[in-house]
Amino acid sequence: MKLPESYYHNPDVVALSRDLIGKYLFTCIDGDLTGGYIVETEAYAGVIDKASHSYGGRLTPRTQTMYMQGGVSYVYLCYGIHEMFNVVASAEGQPHAILIRAVQPTDGLDIMLLRRNMEALKPNITKGPGSVAKALGISRKINAMNLQSDVIWIEDRGLAFADEEVAAGPRIGVAYAGEDALLPYRFYVKGNIYVSKPNK
Repeated sequence: MKLPESYYHNPDVVALSRDLIGKYLFTCIDGDLTGGYIVETEAYAGVIDKASHSYGGRLTPRTQTMYMQGGVSYVYLCYGIHEMFNVVASAEGQPHAILIRAVQPTDGLDIMLLRRNMEALKPNITKGPGSVAKALGISRKINAMNLQSDVIWIEDRGLAFADEEVAAGPRIGVAYAGEDALLPYRFYVKGNIYVSKPNK
């Protein structure tokens, strides 16, 4: 069952980021269903978070999606190479987002292998946000798309991880954010082979 739209309106982006661990992310691109359950996330707390694209109220053609009401996709290009999928959270005008960093694949493995140009299943198929987007066929074409759509959505299938199974630590690659780089806004399933490093 798809997560209801109201789920994404939670103003506590950090709690929501933790709660998304174990939820299933699916896409149906050109009739091909792919997906798996989320094992790593990062929270970005809008205008007060120096690591966020919207820090200080920054509003650009790229970040305007972050200001939409929670429950849409925010897809952007990183380093001119990797497309990254984020879940927009909270109320309209409060630009919170959650980066999906890793997924344990469960559906459409053959399609994912094709998209990733891989012959055999290895953890790096969906390890790291660029790999997640590529494997699931996510591109900027679906930026700002509602997560109630039949193209991209998230389901609760009853999978849950206890707090002792989930680590919280600093986000990756945000050293520019100063003290905010140290905030424990990254969540991941301990020991899961699909989680991007460090995983300890």
